[in-house]
Amino acid sequence: MKKVIATTSAPGAIGPYSQAIDTGAFVYASGQIPINPATGEIPQGIKEQTRQALKNAAAILAEAGLTMDNVVKTTVYLADMADFGAMNEVYAEAFAAPYPARSAVAVRELPKQVLVEVEVLAAR
Repeated sequence: MKKVIATTSAPGAIGPYSQAIDTGAFVYASGQIPINPATGEIPQGIKEQTRQALKNAAAILAEAGLTMDNVVKTTVYLADMADFGAMNEVYAEAFAAPYPARSAVAVRELPKQVLVEVEVLAAR
């Protein structure tokens, strides 16, 4: 079973992909960049961008009937690994123990020249 999850509370897919796919046991969310879905604006700074990306991920999970407590794995993509500490501060606000498994990598460039993208995998 593969069900598409879509919400206007997070930025819409701008290509041939879904915001998320629900397989019943897991919800696989596409990476979220920090676009405010109501305004189309991108906040300034790594902390605010991380906060918005996580808010977008939470909105997608809510559409699937889940919360950030259901997240079992994340991948964080950073445009600059020097932003890791500041990202990590905000990231810690979004999750409670037991924390999800996580990978954090620096990439050459992200869409729209944002500083961070966050991908989540959630379990029912």
